[in-house]
Amino acid sequence: MTKITKADVEYVAALAQLSLDEVTKERLVGELSDILSYMDKLNELDTRDIEPMMHVLPMTNVYRDDVVGPSLDRETALMNAPKTDGEYFLVPRILDIE
Repeated sequence: MTKITKADVEYVAALAQLSLDEVTKERLVGELSDILSYMDKLNELDTRDIEPMMHVLPMTNVYRDDVVGPSLDRETALMNAPKTDGEYFLVPRILDIE
């Protein structure tokens, strides 16, 4: 039994501001129906004793250590800037502060 109709696909496509051709609509009806069928199978599982979790696998931060390295000298950093005063980047004002 198909849970998703072509009208459902068209409605979601309109919300997402997508234009889909007829072949894509038909394909999505099947794919989305398969996804919902799989969700039904998952809903059959007894999860009463399972703690909620963010990820299936334990996650740790994968940040790298901060290491001081060579930096650009001022002249090189300003070389490709559209506007400078020789010492700083010049950018358009975006706030009116009086």
